[in-house]
Amino acid sequence: MTPANIAGMAVINGLGIVALTDHNSSKNCPAFFAQARSHGIIPVAGMELTTAEDIHVVCLFPTLEDAMGFDSFVESKRMPFPNDPDIFGHQHIMDENDEIVGEEKYLLINAADISLEDAFDEVWRRGGVCYPAHIDRQSNGIISMLGTFPEDPKYTSYELNSKDSAEEYSERFPIIKKLSRTVSSDAHYLWDISEDGFEIELDDEPYSSAYVRQKLIDYLRGK
Repeated sequence: MTPANIAGMAVINGLGIVALTDHNSSKNCPAFFAQARSHGIIPVAGMELTTAEDIHVVCLFPTLEDAMGFDSFVESKRMPFPNDPDIFGHQHIMDENDEIVGEEKYLLINAADISLEDAFDEVWRRGGVCYPAHIDRQSNGIISMLGTFPEDPKYTSYELNSKDSAEEYSERFPIIKKLSRTVSSDAHYLWDISEDGFEIELDDEPYSSAYVRQKLIDYLRGK
């Protein structure tokens, strides 16, 4: 799952726009941006944040600079618990040539000291969008952790891991019918990266990566 391999697999699978959302870190996004551009796909810088409630939320940003600013904020809120590579694997930071240039010292899968509400506010303030990840999964989903979906959410969108869950969850939690929906692979291995077939129609005229990326953020922010 290096930046170059992710970009290459995205091309093979026919994807046009791809977000990199490592757990509690955006430090591989600069390398991913470089690789995505060389492969002709649109990169989105992001993070899958674990909030203080132990809930996963997707955080996406219109610019790489916004994402890296948020990364610094999250780093200041993370628990300084040393990673054990023999148990959890290495947490490498790569450069644009897919060479290892560093390693995250502290374990990234722990919850950060950032509440759901504060996460939303901080991302929104930076021009990004923050929404609950994989609400149809038991592991760290907002419904599995809270027992329900908030009746008056700040969120403007949500993520499913399986499109087959859409009807069931819309019936159980009618509030989500008012929100934008994404279906994402939440891939942790190259072979889990989805093929095309989960389209979102976005305006791309006049075409530029920055313009399309902003249109995606606007869609997820309910504009």
